[in-house]
Amino acid sequence: MKQLSIIIVTYNSEEDIYDCVDSIVAYSDIPLPDLEIIVVDNNSRDAKTMFAKLHELYGEDIITINNTHNGGYGQGNNAGIRKATAPVVLIMNPDVRLMEPVFNTVVESFKNDSKLCMYGMKQMQTPAKPSKSSFVCSFMLNGYVSTILTAFCTRLEWYMPRYLSLHGSCFFARKSYFEKIGLFDESVFMYGEEDDIRYRFRKMGYKKMVYNHKLHYIHKTKEREPDLAYEVKITDAIILRNEKKGYPAKKTIKNMIRNTNLRILRESIRIRLGKKDTRLYDVLKKYKPILQQYLARQK
Repeated sequence: MKQLSIIIVTYNSEEDIYDCVDSIVAYSDIPLPDLEIIVVDNNSRDAKTMFAKLHELYGEDIITINNTHNGGYGQGNNAGIRKATAPVVLIMNPDVRLMEPVFNTVVESFKNDSKLCMYGMKQMQTPAKPSKSSFVCSFMLNGYVSTILTAFCTRLEWYMPRYLSLHGSCFFARKSYFEKIGLFDESVFMYGEEDDIRYRFRKMGYKKMVYNHKLHYIHKTKEREPDLAYEVKITDAIILRNEKKGYPAKKTIKNMIRNTNLRILRESIRIRLGKKDTRLYDVLKKYKPILQQYLARQK
C-alpha cells in the first residue's frame, strides 16, 4: 500500500516540473515503491512531450493525467486526488522544491494522530532565505488585525489554525477527511484555496492542523514580479469564496483595503530607508483605487 500520494498540477510548466520531481526523488525518505507521484496537466500546449520525458526520466511509476480542458487549479488537483491510493496526499506546485527529507516525519504524524487533517511546513525563498508566506490570514478578519497578526505569527513561528491557512503551494492532507469536505472547490478557477479548505475542514469538525517550522521547502516566489493583474485576480477569487461562506463582499473589500493600506505604509518606510525597488509600492498605489471602486459598487 502506498504511504503518500503527491499531486502536482501543471500548466505550461516544463521549466519547473522536472526539477520539482527531481527534488522529490532526491529527498524521499520513504521507500520509492511506497510513494506515488501524480502529475495532472491542465491542457498545456505540449503535454504529450512533457509526459513522455517524465516517463523517460522516472519510468512508468509516475502517473500522468492529461486533462482535455483547463478546469482550474482545484479541478486539476481533484482529478489527481481521486486517482491517489495513499491515505495522505501532498498538494505541491510545480515551482516547489524539496530541500531536505520530510515525508517520513509527516506520514508518521498522520499515522499517530487520527485527528490530524492538515500538515504544513516552513516556506523558503532560497535555502538560506525564509519566505513570509508559510501561512495566510483570512480576509474574514479585520484587515489591519489580519496583517499585523500574520506578521507577528510569522516572526514567532506561531500557527493559529482558527485564523491562519497553511500556504496552498505545498501542504499535506488526510485524503479521507479531504474527500468528506468535498475536496477543492471547482467553482472558483484559481486563488484563495488555502482559506477555503481551512474553513471547510474546521466547519466539518476537523480542526487539528499542524505547522512544523523545522521542516522546509522552497517556493520560487522570489522570481515573481509585483503584478496588478495578479492582485485583482486574487481579489475577485477571495470575494467570491467569502460570499459562499456567507461573508458579505463589502466587508471583504474593506478588509482588503485595510490590508493594502498597511502594505503601502510598509513599502513607503522601506523606500525611505533606502530600498531602491519601488515596483511593489507602485502596484499597491494603483491597486488601492481599484479596491475603492469595488467598494463603491456595493450597495
